[in-house]
Amino acid sequence: MTINKLPSIFKQLRPVSIGFDNIFDHFDRLMNDISGAPTAAFPFYNIVKTGDTTYDIEVALAGYSKGEIDVEYADNLLRITSKKSDPLDTMDNGETKKGTIHQGISKRYFSKVFTIADDVEIKGAELKDGLLKVSLNKILPVHKKRKIIEVK
Repeated sequence: MTINKLPSIFKQLRPVSIGFDNIFDHFDRLMNDISGAPTAAFPFYNIVKTGDTTYDIEVALAGYSKGEIDVEYADNLLRITSKKSDPLDTMDNGETKKGTIHQGISKRYFSKVFTIADDVEIKGAELKDGLLKVSLNKILPVHKKRKIIEVK
């Protein structure tokens, strides 16, 4: 990692921060991934806070089935991708074998990546009515949970 690529605030904080190397490295990877590449708008998504420590990522995937979507988590990155469509589904004249004359619902390949914090776990994913919902839960360590201290 090169410190020159980091925004100036990180350059100032890194020398006086201990134990945060993974955060700085993560932001460096993130900056390298997005530098020069426009953020793809498709598919559209929401990030919803559903409770004090719970979140849902909702991704609009009309026309996709469960078998056409991969949800993968590694190295603090949640990656949602569509599988490449089968070229046998389309005939030479552009018409699909299912009899579709016009296809207005997109079935294009996509990849959407979300950065997940170390203290957030992925509970599961569900595709229902064209909406993929990935449920997340922030884990609070015992020493950070609220407790009542008895005064003696």
